[in-house]
Amino acid sequence: MLLKNANILIVDDDTDVLTAMRLLLKSKVNSVVTEKNPNHIVSLIQQHKFDIIILDMNFNGLINTGNEGIFWLNKIKSINKEVSVILITAYGDLDLAIKSLKQGASDFLVKPWENNKLIEAIGEVLDKKKSKTSKKQNTLITKTEILGESHVMNDVFFKIKKIAPTDANILILGENGTGKDLIAKAIHDNSLRKNKPFVKVDVGALTATLFESELFGYKKGAFTDAKTDRQGRFEAADGGTLFLDEIGNISLQQQARLLTVIQNRQVTPLGSNKAVPINIRLICATNLDIKLLADEANFRKDLIYRINTVEIVMPPLRDRDKDVVLLAKYFIGLYAEKYLKSSFQLDASFIEKLKNYYFPGNVRELQYAIERAVIMAENTILYDTDLVFSPIEKQGKKIGQNDLKLETIEKNAILKVLEKHGGNVSRSAKELGITRTALYRRLNKYGL
Repeated sequence: MLLKNANILIVDDDTDVLTAMRLLLKSKVNSVVTEKNPNHIVSLIQQHKFDIIILDMNFNGLINTGNEGIFWLNKIKSINKEVSVILITAYGDLDLAIKSLKQGASDFLVKPWENNKLIEAIGEVLDKKKSKTSKKQNTLITKTEILGESHVMNDVFFKIKKIAPTDANILILGENGTGKDLIAKAIHDNSLRKNKPFVKVDVGALTATLFESELFGYKKGAFTDAKTDRQGRFEAADGGTLFLDEIGNISLQQQARLLTVIQNRQVTPLGSNKAVPINIRLICATNLDIKLLADEANFRKDLIYRINTVEIVMPPLRDRDKDVVLLAKYFIGLYAEKYLKSSFQLDASFIEKLKNYYFPGNVRELQYAIERAVIMAENTILYDTDLVFSPIEKQGKKIGQNDLKLETIEKNAILKVLEKHGGNVSRSAKELGITRTALYRRLNKYGL
């Protein structure tokens, strides 16, 4: 279906949004109808034949749950399954927007939208309607080796696709070894800055002195060993993307310095009084839980808001179902080629051992285990005995039916928190949300 033949309904309680979209689309499509009140949607779609409805996700009406977009999406689909719905959302509604896709939405746009992106989105939806086919979300992001077919990874891929073209600051959360650095690179490679520098810094490993000089640079003579001028990582990433890994490990003083730079969009090298303007897209990552990160005793909330316009959570490998075997086969092919080995077949015992392992070290642990298996293999079939996992990781197990009892879950939660706080009962009780006395009672109950 050509764009010029399309009939479009726009529903938003913001008059400026309705006016802007109507002016943009009126010369490009057959007809544009605008409506402020979502309660009129039903009568409108009964009276007119719309190809696409562009629908806001939040209204100031009677349905005030934060799920207005989902409600009206379901209402529209119950009346006419053929009409396509594009949702308009803010950055903070991304998870809700992803949920809406599973319930029948065709796409969603992030405010503020780019006009060409809006027209492109409408064109794509119309093309899908014409061909009667839907293309599956790619499991391999452009230029970056991120494999996955699991439900949780498809959500990650969708977020990357939507947020990469924007300049929104991104916070990537996830356990060690889940591939947060690959996600950061994927966002850069799929962004408008892809031809500019991608600069990675492990800020958690920098001392207070190195933090200043590495990030902001210095002038000759700024300190004893400063024999020449040196450009900092912020300047090196100018025009491109700066990826700050392990952001949760920096001190409060370093956080304050970083916040100033992000707010002012300029850096002042050590030994200089002249500020240098910077133009970067900032991506940060941490293995800390967002609730732990938000503890102001350890991390400034104002900095969290600055670095966390959109957040992506990388799931642990144990939650990625069929991705384990998919990744294993990928690494087997990679290392078979590297070490000049023949192609391998996988015995059922090898696959079974992979599926039943907990992978505390995540994808990184899987990669090293596969590399070892390929190196040590004595024939072209890999058995469970060829798969040896690292003894340096704390072993766990996947949850079985016997582990789903409330008492077992509570006991495991207590053990995990106690281990995290080195046995400190007061801190553990605070994180668990119970009193010290209540925690002591549970310790006695479970013989801990």
